[in-house]
Amino acid sequence: MTGILSASDIWKAFGEKEVLRGVSLELARHEVVALIGPSGSGKSTLLRCLNLLEPIDDGQILLAGDDISDPRVKVDRVRARFGVVFQHYNLFPHLSVLDNVTLAARRVHKTPRAEAEERGMQLLARIGLADKAHEHPDRLSGGQQQRAAIVRAIATEPEVLLLDEITSALDPELVGEVLDLVRDLATDGATILMATHEMAFARDVAHRVLFLDGGVVVEEGPARELFAAPREARTREFLARLS
Repeated sequence: MTGILSASDIWKAFGEKEVLRGVSLELARHEVVALIGPSGSGKSTLLRCLNLLEPIDDGQILLAGDDISDPRVKVDRVRARFGVVFQHYNLFPHLSVLDNVTLAARRVHKTPRAEAEERGMQLLARIGLADKAHEHPDRLSGGQQQRAAIVRAIATEPEVLLLDEITSALDPELVGEVLDLVRDLATDGATILMATHEMAFARDVAHRVLFLDGGVVVEEGPARELFAAPREARTREFLARLS
């Protein structure tokens, strides 16, 4: 596996509060890495820094060898190489589901509308939402909206998919259908970095896991090994609280 995303010694503070304190990570092509840790540990901030939604205070971020932390970089061009899904679906309420899915392809990547819509319909059909293509998002359940948001993120074939606690705003009975879609994407070879509270899912689907606490990577390793026999006391304590 060749590296696609590399972060080295990332620091980020909001005022006096240091949220990331020298975080480093590597993500290989076709690899799924899960970020776990308590609320406030820096998972979401790390994802936002990697996608340049937040400027870093120090460190370096490489995407396929390109230094995207260079202040001269074209931010919009970099963001177009990522697919991002947040806790809240962030679908445009005034657009149909299909228009939401195809917007980036048409506006950012200049894909002809017919081509973008053909791919959009294929993706919606794959997740069982083809019949909702011309509905507005408020006509969909939370699980359907989140699946549509994931399809929107992958419609432009991004190099890396960043998923930020994508099930935390969902009713428990809707979580499974969203995680099933992510599991399918992982099986298909997508490159995914995901912050999640779904420990069983992280254990079963991720190749590697990073445990963050207090803005530092406390422990990392192959998913099944880390969950079965965590080396660090802080990791053991965190996982014990969730079991």
